[in-house]
Amino acid sequence: MRSTFITLVIAALFGCQNNSETKLESKVEGSDDWALLGFVKVDSINPILKPSSNLVFEDPLNHRISKWEERNVLNPSAIVKDGQVYMIYRAQDNEMTSRLGLAISQDGLHFVKQAEPIFYPDNDSMQVYEWPGGVEDPRIVESEDGTYILTYTSYDGNIARLCLASSKDLKTWIKHGLVLGEGKYKNTWSKAGAIVSRQDGDKIIATKINGKYWMYFGDTDLFLAYSNDLINWEVAENDENREMISVLHPRPGYFDSRLVEPGPYALIREQGIVLIYNASNAANFNDPNLPKFTYAAGQALFDANNPSKLIDRTDDYFIFPDKDYEKVGEVNEVCFVEGLVYFKNKWFLYYGTADSKIAVAVR
Repeated sequence: MRSTFITLVIAALFGCQNNSETKLESKVEGSDDWALLGFVKVDSINPILKPSSNLVFEDPLNHRISKWEERNVLNPSAIVKDGQVYMIYRAQDNEMTSRLGLAISQDGLHFVKQAEPIFYPDNDSMQVYEWPGGVEDPRIVESEDGTYILTYTSYDGNIARLCLASSKDLKTWIKHGLVLGEGKYKNTWSKAGAIVSRQDGDKIIATKINGKYWMYFGDTDLFLAYSNDLINWEVAENDENREMISVLHPRPGYFDSRLVEPGPYALIREQGIVLIYNASNAANFNDPNLPKFTYAAGQALFDANNPSKLIDRTDDYFIFPDKDYEKVGEVNEVCFVEGLVYFKNKWFLYYGTADSKIAVAVR
C-alpha cells in the first residue's frame, strides 16, 4: 500500500528532495526485507515485570503514601546506558494514576526496579495537564550531545496530550510542556510520539532529515511534527486548510482496522524509515482471525528523505496476544509494543501485556 498524499508544506520543508520460547511466525506477506521480523517471545521468563504493592513513595500532590505500581505495569520504553538496559515503564496505583518507573538490567531480560518513580505529576506548571490521570506511555531516544529526550502522554482525566521532557541521567527531568503547543491544538487529544532516529552501536540517536527532526504521533491516524532542536515542535499541516497531515491510516478488513499508534522510535535503515506501530482490530470490517479490539503490531516503511511518504506496509501483524497474560488483564487481548533496544548484538522488543504486565521478545 502506498501513500499518494504529499502536501505543499512538507515539500517546502524538504526542498526537492529455544524450546521454551515462542517464535513469532509473521503473517507478513510479500517482499518485506526492510521490516524487523523474527522476534521470539522469551516464554521461559515472561512476563518480565509485574505490579507490586511493596514499592511506595509520598505523592507530592496529595501528600499520601502511594503504592504507585500496585495495580498495573505496562507500556515500557528502553535505552542502553553504561552497558545496561534502562527500562522506563508506566505504572498505575489503585486510583489509576499513572507514573513512570525505572528498572535496570544487565542482560536485557532480568530487571531490578528502582524503589520510587522517576517521573510523575508534581507541583509544577504541568500539574494541570497531568493530574489526576498521570503520565503515561514513555518513548525515549538520545540526542547527539547525550541528552535523553522523553515523549510521554499527560492525562488530566479528560484529555490526553503529547508532552516532552529531557534528562542527562534518566533520573532528573526537565518538563518542556506540550508538543503540540499552547495554540489551536492545546486541547486536541494527542499521544505516542516516536522520534525518527538512527542506530549508532547500541545507541539510538535522534537524527535530522533535511535539516529537521521528525516525530510520528497519534492514536487513530498517525501525524507528523518537526523540530529544529528536539524541544520545540511544530505540527506538519496541510497548506490548503491548515489541518494536521495524516500519514498512516486504519485499514478496513485488516488487523489495524480500528486504529494505528506509533510503537518505539522510528528507525532509519538502509531501505527507509521503519516504524513499528500498534494497531487495534475493529468490531466489524476487521481481521476475522483476531478477536475484536485486539491490539497487535505491524510495521510501515517511509521514505528516508521524506517522512510523510509511505513506501510500504506489512499486510499483517508480527506480534499478537497468544498467552494468557496477554489475553486477560486490565484490558484484554493486548500486545502493545513500545520499547526497542540493540543490546549484546541482539534486538530486544519490550511490550505491555493486557495493560497489566510487561514482556520481552528477542531477535
